[in-house]
Amino acid sequence: MELFKNTNFDFLGKKWPFIGLSLVLTAAGLVSLAVRGGPRYGIDFKGGALVHVTFAQRPSVEQVRAALSGKIPALEVQELSGKPEDLIGTDVQDDRALQTASQTIVDSLMTAFGGQANGKYNINAGDANELAEKLRDPLAAANVPMSQQLLLELATKITDYRKYHSGLIRNLDELSSVPGLSPPILNVVKQVTYPAPIAINGTEVVGPKIGAELQRKAILAVLYALGGMLVYIAFRFEWIYGVAAVIAVFHDTIITLGLFSLFNKEISLTVVAALLTLVGYSMNDTIVTFDRIRENLKIMRREALEPLVNKSVNQTLSRTVLTSGLTLLTALALFLFGGQVLNGFSFALVCGIIVGTYSSVFVASPILIFWHNFLESRKGRPAVATPSAPKVNGPKEGVRRGTAKVK
Repeated sequence: MELFKNTNFDFLGKKWPFIGLSLVLTAAGLVSLAVRGGPRYGIDFKGGALVHVTFAQRPSVEQVRAALSGKIPALEVQELSGKPEDLIGTDVQDDRALQTASQTIVDSLMTAFGGQANGKYNINAGDANELAEKLRDPLAAANVPMSQQLLLELATKITDYRKYHSGLIRNLDELSSVPGLSPPILNVVKQVTYPAPIAINGTEVVGPKIGAELQRKAILAVLYALGGMLVYIAFRFEWIYGVAAVIAVFHDTIITLGLFSLFNKEISLTVVAALLTLVGYSMNDTIVTFDRIRENLKIMRREALEPLVNKSVNQTLSRTVLTSGLTLLTALALFLFGGQVLNGFSFALVCGIIVGTYSSVFVASPILIFWHNFLESRKGRPAVATPSAPKVNGPKEGVRRGTAKVK
């Protein structure tokens, strides 16, 4: 499939606005990183405790802070826009205190917002096995005996319903839609359980030593990937091609990290995975362009380099639009509908695909042209792709082979 045929856009003639945009974005990102004291690392890298909480009726951030005031040091409460979930975290830097801090957050929130239990089991907490254990005897007493397998299946359906409704059952009458939950069983569930207006969807605890080690390994992973690609491209093409490609990828990575700082987004392990994906994606896009340039160098040997590069970019334009455009649509869908867990990952992909696509054309290719122009200027002649002797056809070939006319 080919969207564009025989295009002749002057991409390199418009390189300076894009290079200027890259410089502005790079400078803004570096300034933001300097002002903020570096990237905003998640607990994956800096260590800490993070609790994901869903409220039936969300209290204000001030109310949550008041409930935890004096109990948790270095507390941070983040309200997720458009989501029923909040994040509550602390960057306590003591391994022993982290587990205590995590449990203190949960206990304090349940005390402040959990409602009255009245001796009943909180159906918004625990797993299917625990719920099945709570229901076994009451069901038997109500003459609704069930085998252990059927009871566990029923409890699993209830916890699955909770999982797919933001982790929170707001009213027990909702469970009437759960398959297999007959009115007699629902009556028993109402007698035994109650729906707390708060649900703890998950807790994460990472010690500072582990976080520092993960941070170091993440940086090394990116550097090793770039180094390996530089060696491969230098071997497969020429060393200047490898340098140009790696500079373009560094450009993409720095701008993406700068955008994370400008939008105050966290750098987590999933974001590092996105950056590594971006490195491979951007490098692949650059290699496709470079490969077409190399092919054209063999065919159009007397062509000036800049028009040749322009022609190569036009020839790969359809492939670039198809691959980058479809990947961008997928990343946008993840960003808009993927939820908080995938937000950082998808944001990095969206930024990286846009920046990486234009860097292959407006950053990597101009570096090649600059280097060839520099070499040719030292030789004192205009830059051409690869100079070669003029082709000689017909009878003149005989002269070159040593034959001569006899007068």
